Amino acid sequence: MTSRQEFWKGRRVLVTGCTGLLGSWLTLALVDAGADVIGLVRDSVPHSNLYWSGTYKRIVQVYGRITDYDLLLRTLHEYEIETVFHLAAQSAVRVANRLPINTLESNVRGTWLLLEACRMTPSVKRIVTASSDKAYGDQDVLPYTESAPVQGRYPYDVSKSCADLIAQAFACTYEMPVGVTRCGNIYGGGDRSWDRIVPGTIRSVLRGEPPLIRSDGTLLRDYLYIDDIIEGYLRLAEHLDDPALHGQAFNFGMDDPKSALEMVETIIALSDHPHLKPIILNQAPHEIQKQYLSSEKGRRLLGWQPRFTLEEGLRRTIAWYREYLAEVEGVNPASEVLQTSQV
Repeated sequence: MTSRQEFWKGRRVLVTGCTGLLGSWLTLALVDAGADVIGLVRDSVPHSNLYWSGTYKRIVQVYGRITDYDLLLRTLHEYEIETVFHLAAQSAVRVANRLPINTLESNVRGTWLLLEACRMTPSVKRIVTASSDKAYGDQDVLPYTESAPVQGRYPYDVSKSCADLIAQAFACTYEMPVGVTRCGNIYGGGDRSWDRIVPGTIRSVLRGEPPLIRSDGTLLRDYLYIDDIIEGYLRLAEHLDDPALHGQAFNFGMDDPKSALEMVETIIALSDHPHLKPIILNQAPHEIQKQYLSSEKGRRLLGWQPRFTLEEGLRRTIAWYREYLAEVEGVNPASEVLQTSQV
């Protein structure tokens, strides 16, 4: 048994947002480590990775909304939850711009209700809440460090700034074992938000179609493979027995930002269709030009560092979508590069 399995074996864990990209893979990692996982599910999404991978069969599913305080309190008490990973959120920036009330309701109110329910549950010993690099807003100094102010301006960014500060407030005021993650753009198999650059581009190239870039292609971001961010979440939770870390935030990124055009060109180069040319739409308002992180604190205090290069992560991601789209859509172009990419 590994040290991770020794830590998690038999522990009762609640994962909110377990049908999402990060939540589904984190749930699988926890189950594989021996944890007893309870997943909060708002909607049953048959093609989400939680269901497509079969992970849903290995957990207890509690159906309801993150804004239902009575449900949260009942779940925490009834299942004697010890560790909480709070990932539930409206995570699409464009949806947030169209429907700010729904975004603020789930991302902000949902966070304080969950933390209050945790405060009223003696069994809860560690809480990891998901913030984002978007919480920093637009900063003059890059890369962002954890000491930079959180100052979002647009609906999604503001929701993450607020949730971030609320988590810190609960930790500071009530001495709760809360840790906050601030991540760059996460990519990996299981993301079905096709307007995002990685899944959308991969689907296009697997179909042999030119990918679309919504922005002008110059937006600079951190991109982090899903396995690496899961490692960050688990390490932070495992370190929250140390009171010195309570209320602290940790950045997780590659410390190597890429433009949208660079990301698309890298995916194209790894595909069967290296001569495809992207179509640049230049239709992405309310986007910050440059956002990228310093992960030095996480490396120093948690011993975390990314294991996958961008190319390795993208090869694995392309391989996942090749299998998924072959089953769901019948898209199955042959490629020696992609077929061997999981090795």
